[in-house]
Amino acid sequence: MLDGIQDPGNMGTIIRIADWFGINDIVCSEDTVDAYNPKVVQACMGSLARVKVHYTELADILSKAELPVFGALLDGSNIYQTDFGNEGLIVMGNEGNGIRPEIQEKVTQTITIPRAGGAESLNVAIATAIFCSEISRKTVK
Repeated sequence: MLDGIQDPGNMGTIIRIADWFGINDIVCSEDTVDAYNPKVVQACMGSLARVKVHYTELADILSKAELPVFGALLDGSNIYQTDFGNEGLIVMGNEGNGIRPEIQEKVTQTITIPRAGGAESLNVAIATAIFCSEISRKTVK
């Protein structure tokens, strides 16, 4: 799930990452950049043909979700020590503001990629790739 992603390059890269890891659907907040923006289409390198992108009010979906909701935040549990189980939803936040507070309220477990250096944050597309890779590593046999 994507909450307020604004950069078309990030969006296209996230669609391509989803395609790589076999994720068929991406659910986005209504203010996330349009998947058919020309820069998104270019950055996704054809993956838009295989990944469905849906736009909706995330809070409504998350309120009804009967799955664990993992949120990517700077102060969460270590991703490398997290048991994601077999099902769940991952929420990635806006490039500048992260996951908005009303969506954070729906998160059942906050997760972070541990920082070893001095960078303030990671690019959302890079963080998404790390999340997908770690989940795949633990679940793909």
